[in-house]
Amino acid sequence: MIKKSEELLMSNKELAFQKLEINKRAAEVVTVNNELAFQQIEKGKRNPELGIDDKDLASQNIEKGKIAAELIIANKKVVIENAEKEKRAAELIIANQEIHYQIMEKEKLAAALNIANKELAFQYEEKRKCTAELVNVNEELLFQKEKRAAELIFFNQEILYQNIEIEKIALELELARSELQSFSYSVSHDLRAPLRAISCFTEVMVEDYTEQLDENANKVLKKIISNSKKMGKLIDNLLEFSRLIMQPVSVVNIPVKVLVETTLKELLQIEPARIINITMGNLEDTKGDRDMLKQVFVNLISNALKYTRYKEVAEIGIGCRIENESCIYYVKDNGSGFDMNYYHKIFGVFQRLHSSKEFDGSGIGLALTKKIIDKHGGKIWGEGKVKEGACFYISLPYTLNELAIN
Repeated sequence: MIKKSEELLMSNKELAFQKLEINKRAAEVVTVNNELAFQQIEKGKRNPELGIDDKDLASQNIEKGKIAAELIIANKKVVIENAEKEKRAAELIIANQEIHYQIMEKEKLAAALNIANKELAFQYEEKRKCTAELVNVNEELLFQKEKRAAELIFFNQEILYQNIEIEKIALELELARSELQSFSYSVSHDLRAPLRAISCFTEVMVEDYTEQLDENANKVLKKIISNSKKMGKLIDNLLEFSRLIMQPVSVVNIPVKVLVETTLKELLQIEPARIINITMGNLEDTKGDRDMLKQVFVNLISNALKYTRYKEVAEIGIGCRIENESCIYYVKDNGSGFDMNYYHKIFGVFQRLHSSKEFDGSGIGLALTKKIIDKHGGKIWGEGKVKEGACFYISLPYTLNELAIN
């Protein structure tokens, strides 16, 4: 493009020079023509006098005609050359337009490149900052990693220590279970044998010496027999409680409504003459140990039947509700109830809130029920009011699995 501009400039100079030459030649032609005209006039004046010079003038005219023809040819050539140069000049003008456009485009590209360079510089600075931040983060991560590694070593040591402690506890628990088994064996054999002997000897005395003993002596003997049987029952309940402590929990699906209906059918056959109204609400199915949960409902319903014994019409309600993630079952009655001031005793082993004369029992039922519910990861509680009845609740996890059982 620069080369084309230089050529255009040189062409313009050459054209200007040729125009000057043409103008000079044209001026010379005008001068010659004027001179010829003047000489013609002078010739006309001098012809009579200068007849002898016609030949010279004719010769001069011929020369001047040749010169004029050459000038005409030169003028035509100059015109043609001027046309070519003007054409070339137009082409150069178009090229200069093109050059100007390309210069503008280059300026635009240069501006865009400048902006891009600034953006690259900004991005480079941002990357430098990010790199510095990344270095700091990596250093922090390395520090945290080393810190966590130290903590992990400490935790592993703590876990190892706890595992050792757990193993010790497991060994102690196994030893306690062995001792409990030994105790159960001792209760079953060492206590039952003399108890059976006392009961048998007392029964022999009643049978063989009734007539020889007075009324008070016979009453004492009968009390010995009765208390011996009660003691035997307490031993059975104690053995049952100890076996429950050692017994693992198996988890199966339990249709609670069927379980409760079967339990009611069995218990109501014991006292067929009583008037008992049973109200049964919704009973959701659950998961757990079938035999253990059967024993829970046997104990709760038996208590409801027992403590409504002196009511003309016994009212017993059984149902459940879903609360949070637990299924809460309840058994309520309109029986004798209990004083909430002594609530802390009702789940204790051999703890009773009623006399044996008023209501029979060993005081093991609710303690056994609580132990079963505890083994299922649930809760048990009760509410009561003297002579107005009681209600006992058991809460079991709505979704029970093997991992929830201890």
